[in-house]
Amino acid sequence: MASRTLAYVVGAIVVLVLIIAAAFLLRAPPTTQPVSPTTPATQTPTPTETTPTGPPATTPTTPVGPAKWSVIIATGGVGGVYFYYGGVIAGIIANFTDIEATSIQTAASIDNLLLIRDKTDLAKGVVYCATVLPDSAYVAYTGQHERFRDKPAPIAILWAMYPNYLHIVTTTDSGIKSLLDLKGKRVSTGAPGSGTELEALLLLSLVGIDPARDFAKWERLGAAESAAALRDGAIDAYFWSGGLPTGSIVELAKALAARGKQIYLVPIDQVTALAFSARYPGLASPAVIPKTVYGTPEDTPTLSFWNMFVCHKDTPADVVYKITKAVFERLDILHRAVPAARDTTLENALKYYGGAIPYHEGALRYYREVGILKG
Repeated sequence: MASRTLAYVVGAIVVLVLIIAAAFLLRAPPTTQPVSPTTPATQTPTPTETTPTGPPATTPTTPVGPAKWSVIIATGGVGGVYFYYGGVIAGIIANFTDIEATSIQTAASIDNLLLIRDKTDLAKGVVYCATVLPDSAYVAYTGQHERFRDKPAPIAILWAMYPNYLHIVTTTDSGIKSLLDLKGKRVSTGAPGSGTELEALLLLSLVGIDPARDFAKWERLGAAESAAALRDGAIDAYFWSGGLPTGSIVELAKALAARGKQIYLVPIDQVTALAFSARYPGLASPAVIPKTVYGTPEDTPTLSFWNMFVCHKDTPADVVYKITKAVFERLDILHRAVPAARDTTLENALKYYGGAIPYHEGALRYYREVGILKG
């Protein structure tokens, strides 16, 4: 009898506990819901907002963004400045903000713009940013590039980075002294989908060279691969668009010197440079690569293109503001790590302001805060 009574008591206690737990769960506030993919990331409703029409919800919730934002910076090939620049930027973001950040190796500009367009997932807090050339950014943003014709790149600029210089690299004993001398030679025009490739093809078209028809061998290699192929005699020349100095070319010059050879950069004469600027206004300007940079026999006239740091245009303004602020408050880290980045300064940041591609409002907020942008 006692045991039966004890069982009843235990059973009653269990039932009571279950009733209390159920009541507690029913009274608990609903969990917050992630932002819908169709909700603009820059618009976060406040807790007091209600539906414009109809009765208010009985249990209103406040949509919020992801608990943690993750930024992935698309860069370029190993040996190019993009690869190192993007890596340092990712390190600054990861160490000095509450945003996760990593950098990845890519084929550079066009690849990077595709990643921004196709891989950014704001609902999950994943944002792609990238280092890109202005010509690539322009044709992708305006839909003039074949891969962006039906779906242009949704980008906004955070800052102008530094000027890229178009290098046409060969050796003094190759017989190549001008652009037209590339005919009949083995030439790499840069990795597929890179800004280097786009610039090379635009320039070659301007002077009437068709790589498929006029080159003895047409390669499409990245910075490090092109340098290795030239060093080993597999090609005669290659194109590269990068900052000064580009590490892989510095190493190539040393390797060639050890074999009794000297590096040579093919000049782009002033007439050709001005013709390029006239055909593609705003993309490039005449420039010079000093002979001291790589130990070439003489200074080399060429074209320069100011790189852009861009992100998806719908990245929340607060995220972009934090990125911009962290980078420009720690330029000393970037300048020490990447020599070409010495031109990343507040004075140069707004070089493209007012142009075809807009700046992100989060970046502009910072520039107004520090006084380099009025209004």
